[in-house]
Amino acid sequence: MFGSGSDSMHLPDYKEARTRDRRNYKRVHFNFDKNIKDKYRGKTFYLKTYGCQMNEHDSENIEALLIQLGFSKVDDYSIADLVLLNTCSIRENAHNKAFGMLGRLKHLKQEKKDLIVGLCGCMAQESSVVEEILRDYKWVNFVFGTHNMYQLPNIIDKAIEENKQQIEVYSREGDLVEGLPVNRVNSYKAYVNIIYGCNKFCTYCVVPYTRGRERSREKDDILKEVRQLIADGYKEITLLGQNVNAYGKDLYEDYTLANLLEDIAKMKIPRIRFTTSHPWDFTDHMIEVIGKYDNIMPSVHLPVQSGSSRILKLMGRRYTKESYLELFHKIKRVVPGVSISTDIIVGFPGEEEHDFLETLDLVHTCKYDNAFTFIFSKREGTPACKLEDHTPLKEKEERLQRLNEVVNQYFLENNKKLEGKILPVLVEGVSDKKNMYYGYSDTNKLVNFTSNKEINTGEIVDVSIITAKTWSLDGEVVE
Repeated sequence: MFGSGSDSMHLPDYKEARTRDRRNYKRVHFNFDKNIKDKYRGKTFYLKTYGCQMNEHDSENIEALLIQLGFSKVDDYSIADLVLLNTCSIRENAHNKAFGMLGRLKHLKQEKKDLIVGLCGCMAQESSVVEEILRDYKWVNFVFGTHNMYQLPNIIDKAIEENKQQIEVYSREGDLVEGLPVNRVNSYKAYVNIIYGCNKFCTYCVVPYTRGRERSREKDDILKEVRQLIADGYKEITLLGQNVNAYGKDLYEDYTLANLLEDIAKMKIPRIRFTTSHPWDFTDHMIEVIGKYDNIMPSVHLPVQSGSSRILKLMGRRYTKESYLELFHKIKRVVPGVSISTDIIVGFPGEEEHDFLETLDLVHTCKYDNAFTFIFSKREGTPACKLEDHTPLKEKEERLQRLNEVVNQYFLENNKKLEGKILPVLVEGVSDKKNMYYGYSDTNKLVNFTSNKEINTGEIVDVSIITAKTWSLDGEVVE
């Protein structure tokens, strides 16, 4: 019979997670416990990832740790010996999907008594989630959070050996660990973490509680990782952070993301991207560097969230509609051919029709190349959760539909301007369409294209754009 828990378990605490100090974080190098290396050879694992690029990259580290334990990967959870969910808590939809998957796994575990099930990622940092698992999901073998992923091998081993549920979630950030193994998804583009956490505390966002305060990696460690990726033949890297623009502020007096971008650009890797930006930390120096180097892709994700300065203040975004537009137009002026995408929330508590119309007005001004639009999702523990909200869901859904009609109009309009142009495309694979390849342009447009000759994944080819659609482009390789 599976035990109910361990006296040494660590549970998440939002009150502790809110605390911010200026502690010195040790930067340590990861060493795998030799006593358990390859201990589970012959066993298989299935890993399900929800959420952002940071989670995707975390899963690359998790896979590598599991492989060093001896597990091999399978693509069907029903035949796996271990199933791990790497979760996201940014919106209720991702939260519900993860618990829905746990429901399916409960039935599977009734058939496979030896199945090991674990949960990690941002949801693990939520007190209510862990309380629910302790109360209703006693069969889940282990839970760990975002601050101690490096402990995964020992957590799994302890859960199996002691036959007790292991809850190991820390609400305060631990050491910044370098040297974690990584099992990258492909061999031509890679994620590189440069900063963890966020200090912005937007009133609707759980990230500062689940990921902690901003901690930058040492520039030498980042540059070393990039050099190795270049030596291994990678064509594109994406620098990652919850607020990537804040890189270096906690670590250096005069070395910022702009300096890091420039140092990497000089290494001659073909493509450099970065995400996610906060308008507050987007400096003139950054804009200048992006415009200066051809291998820094002219594609910027600049979340606005709302076009109403009143709502932005309620959101804790610390900029106004006017200052955002000033930044937007500055990027457009300095970076040739830049595409700009954004995030927009509708139905934030207190949003009136006139606030929503200001958002539409901003979209008409910016004419974004892409936008991720959402209805406000209440997240437990955030200040926005306590705000009065009198707007019916039906009205919020109607606003979202109106917004999407406008943003889609500009997606197509911007794509139409590319018909007849030749774009450099990084080939990512064969399209579902017959005899078609697909990849992404320098401005991050999805391109489906034909070729008279065989093309390898990871090549960068010139594609003549023939037809523009709302969310993609069709073309043919220039011979």
